[in-house]
Amino acid sequence: MPTSSHLYITRPIVAAAPVLLYVVPDCPHCARERAALAARGAEVREIDVRARPEVIPELMKLTGGRRIVPVIVDGAGIHVAPAGGSAF
Repeated sequence: MPTSSHLYITRPIVAAAPVLLYVVPDCPHCARERAALAARGAEVREIDVRARPEVIPELMKLTGGRRIVPVIVDGAGIHVAPAGGSAF
């Protein structure tokens, strides 16, 4: 029991999940999003769609059937080509 009149409740520190960034090589929009995430200090898991074609069905679900990158998946939601995109 606390000896003071204040009760302090602490929450456990939980590491944020990494941001998923779906990209293709030589995509200027992807490079811009990558730089913005790095500037925020976000932990990023980058997924190159051309190198890993098995992720395309998952990506198509995220984009509503659009073949476009970058796609950012973070705690706030799914962001499809937020400042322009490149087809893949």
